[in-house]
Amino acid sequence: MERPAWAPRSIDISVPSVSRIYDYYLGGSHNFEVDREAARKAMEYLPGLPKIMQANRAFMRRAVRFAAGEGITQFLDIGSGIPTFGNVHEVAQTAVPGARVVYVDHDPVAVAHSEAVLAGNDAADVVAADLRKPQEILTNPRVERLIDLNRPVALLLVAILHFVEDADDPYSAVAELREALAPGSLLILTHASYEGIPLPAERAEGAVDVYKDIRNPLIMRSRDEIARFFEGYDMVEPGLVQMPHWRPESAPEDEDPFAFSGFAGVGRSA
Repeated sequence: MERPAWAPRSIDISVPSVSRIYDYYLGGSHNFEVDREAARKAMEYLPGLPKIMQANRAFMRRAVRFAAGEGITQFLDIGSGIPTFGNVHEVAQTAVPGARVVYVDHDPVAVAHSEAVLAGNDAADVVAADLRKPQEILTNPRVERLIDLNRPVALLLVAILHFVEDADDPYSAVAELREALAPGSLLILTHASYEGIPLPAERAEGAVDVYKDIRNPLIMRSRDEIARFFEGYDMVEPGLVQMPHWRPESAPEDEDPFAFSGFAGVGRSA
């Protein structure tokens, strides 16, 4: 298999990557046949996966515009993946020229491609780090250069927490990040769940098993379990809801049924 210029020499391009599978669902071009094969296998069980990812990204864009409208000019996107059209820095810097954005991901492909996309953008940067180690993120020089923790920050944890197993205590990681942020900061979050999927849970489990097979377990949590991530935050209206219902810009009833899989919400720290 020929290695394209955007793929770092250090990565094994014969192993599927969650970031590249996500890129494939969104119609991107930074994925390999091994990623497409895993995605197609998951779609045999959950054919609406691309619709779920599109709804996820549409929510993210609405939430970033909301944060900008609330006067927030700093965005920390952890588990950012491969930047595709309409990503956080484009939305935020269109809404607020000069808005500062730091992407964080532990996938070398996502980091390398982000560096290429952000070249020449002094108000945006990318960091190679892991959500499970918040202090490594918060003390990284690239984060410290752009993010002033004494002022409100929009923290994005979009489609990332369902890849953190309970054994790694994602609730503590989210709480540690919350404690580091200034009052008035926002938590922007989406999470996969069996609730809302327009198929029997047993069928959806087939897609979950595909992620387990590629050593990236997908943890489907209940609405109540997802709500726990917002402890210490006041929920922004309309609360923790299915993605198309969060401050929609078009009629939710016109959305594909799969778009209602999982939950999204925004919380404000006191």
